[in-house]
Amino acid sequence: MNTIGDRADIGRLLMQMRDMQSQMRDTGPQGIQQDGAVKATDSLPSLTETQDSEFGKMLKSAVDAVNDSQMKAAEMQTAYQTGDETVDLTAVMIQMQKASVSFEAMTQVRNRLVTAYQDIMNMPI
Repeated sequence: MNTIGDRADIGRLLMQMRDMQSQMRDTGPQGIQQDGAVKATDSLPSLTETQDSEFGKMLKSAVDAVNDSQMKAAEMQTAYQTGDETVDLTAVMIQMQKASVSFEAMTQVRNRLVTAYQDIMNMPI
């Protein structure tokens, strides 16, 4: 698992969330800007384009990376417990810590996404 790449993915995810937040501040409901001008809605993506967005792909790849890390840690742990001499205890512990940290990071991202969704749903129309 490439932890530097995972950090870049999370950073990119947070940047996209900040961009969306700033866009929401600039525009109100129905595409009306704060100064009262109507924003063009022709450039908005269709529903099918939104479903196949980069955000969704990035989120799925992050979840898959966390899952792979946990699976590798479990495999290494099982190999060590069964007496495989090629598996070192320190490598097992390091992989288990990597899996734990990546899971915690994914949990924090999920919590922030849920909070953002709840904030959006509670906005007055």
